[in-house]
Amino acid sequence: MESPDKSELKERERSNWTSAAEGWRRRDELLRKGGEPVTERMLELSGISSGSRLLDIASGTGEPAISAAQIVGESGKVIGTDLVDEMLAVAREKIGKMNLGNIEFHCIDAETLDFTTGSFDAVTIRWGLMFMPEPQACLAAAHKALKQNGHISLACWAAPEKNPFVGVLIKTLSKYMDIPAPPPGTPGIFAFSDSERLQDVLTSAGFRNIVLEEMAIDVIEVDDGRAYWEAISDLAAPVMALVRQLEESVRSDYIDEVIKVADAMKQGETLRMRGTTWIVSAVK
Repeated sequence: MESPDKSELKERERSNWTSAAEGWRRRDELLRKGGEPVTERMLELSGISSGSRLLDIASGTGEPAISAAQIVGESGKVIGTDLVDEMLAVAREKIGKMNLGNIEFHCIDAETLDFTTGSFDAVTIRWGLMFMPEPQACLAAAHKALKQNGHISLACWAAPEKNPFVGVLIKTLSKYMDIPAPPPGTPGIFAFSDSERLQDVLTSAGFRNIVLEEMAIDVIEVDDGRAYWEAISDLAAPVMALVRQLEESVRSDYIDEVIKVADAMKQGETLRMRGTTWIVSAVK
């Protein structure tokens, strides 16, 4: 089977995440809460403070850019970028309500970023790098945009078995359709689960002092399996693209099984679907 070229892969990602934008709007508070520990750690590692300039790549619906804007204050500046303007529309709505004047969002392909050399104190990429067909191009652009000794901090999901919040979907789906292993280097949620690959791509882009740490979080907290399905079906765009390929009756059976499996994982009054992410810091 011939692998799609990079332009096809990019359009696939753009289409997937465009279709998910409204779901991300609906689940904004759940996403903010689940990702908050990662956002806080990334911004801590970025070293930003009042007056700093930060570039956030793959901002989606606004984090960690919005949190960064609150740290850098009126004397600082945050620029957020994303491939999907429908996602950024949600982010713009939020900063409008918060009356934040030190942050802007622009729809730009991360692999073609071309900011002035040395224009930012820090760069962040939270759960975005793994969906890029040419991540090395993004990191090279980020390296150029950073000041000397500036920091990059990023997050990428760790191994599939450490991420039941989405692993439940994929493992169950494999009973209903053939899911071939993607060719090496193909973008996807676990494209950078291998820590060595993460280190290599950062080193190749010119970064140094690379440090990786793992963080386990409750990605989704809901009442039960049905609530989990309703939430994750709004959020997990790449998996939902596969689920939509199932015939309607088969899809119904699949959903029922996902709900059953998730319910069996519930402990106490709340169903907590866990995830583990790499958090990586490096210096220009």
